[in-house]
Amino acid sequence: MSTHSEAQGHAAHGDHHDGGHEHGHGHSHGLVDESIKRSRDGIRAVTVALIVLGLTAAAQIAVFVMSGSVALLADLIHNIGDAATAIPLGIAFALRSARAERHAGLFVVLAIFVSACVAAYEAVARLIHPQAVDHLGILAAAGVVGFVGNWTAALIRTRAGKRLDSPALIADGAHARADAYVSLAVVASAAVVALGLRIADPLIGLAITLVILRITYDSWRTVRAGA
Repeated sequence: MSTHSEAQGHAAHGDHHDGGHEHGHGHSHGLVDESIKRSRDGIRAVTVALIVLGLTAAAQIAVFVMSGSVALLADLIHNIGDAATAIPLGIAFALRSARAERHAGLFVVLAIFVSACVAAYEAVARLIHPQAVDHLGILAAAGVVGFVGNWTAALIRTRAGKRLDSPALIADGAHARADAYVSLAVVASAAVVALGLRIADPLIGLAITLVILRITYDSWRTVRAGA
């Protein structure tokens, strides 16, 4: 009788010990593995998007120097600011910190707003002091390059943001997607200027600014909802 009871006690103790050990070991290591995986995935997405946007901005800088288009300048400024948001996002993923990620999301919103202000200033200055826009064919090509670069970056960021449940990365993806359509405005500017309407270039620059401000608001709502 005593032997049977002891056997049951040992079995129960063994089951409890094994179950507790399995749960504790699996749970702990599972969290660490997921955290590291999420960090690596986030950094990879941010880095690839940064490279894509960096190459896009470099191509547009060369065209701006030749053309002097304020519409392209507005798009270029915004693309550079968009690329810069990769820095705080990358740091946040490296730290594996939810708080740092939220702060990075706020930085993204601030960067979008600042780029809108700079673009607005340049557009108004060009309305007051008109300048000729040259190399229209290359200018239109730069708009297409901007569209492709931003659309690619948007796909990278949005997919990673949804996979990693990151509001900051999703907001940055929406930002890049909207930038892709803004880049098409540069193509429109080249077409309209080719028809002889020089004033259309700074006016399109102002229109791009309004779009950027709308992006700022939408991104702010996304980041705030995920806070």
